[in-house]
Amino acid sequence: MGVLTDDMTRLNGEINAARKTRGALMEDLKHQMKALQKSVAGMQARFRKAHREMADSTAAERAAFVADLTGTVAGLCTEVAADLAGAHRAFFGRSPAQRRPRQGARPAGRKTRRPTAKAK
Repeated sequence: MGVLTDDMTRLNGEINAARKTRGALMEDLKHQMKALQKSVAGMQARFRKAHREMADSTAAERAAFVADLTGTVAGLCTEVAADLAGAHRAFFGRSPAQRRPRQGARPAGRKTRRPTAKAK
């Protein structure tokens, strides 16, 4: 055999070895990809579970906060209304609706008649 034949045989062997190596690499990549996909799917499932649990717990916390806030705001509104009414009374006096006639006093705006002496 000649040098050219030996070189061609060696080159053919290297090409076949490279193909086998490439095939093994591709198989290894497939297995790694499947393992990675499985790992990512498991991680995503754990994320969904954790998110669902967090959403449930924070929903209850938010509902309690809003209920407390509603009561607090209602109390503050009552206090502000009472303060405004007190300020109004301080500046302008009592409103006509708040004024009550004193006992024994005649109603405002109504005049009483004096009895007239009858001629005998």
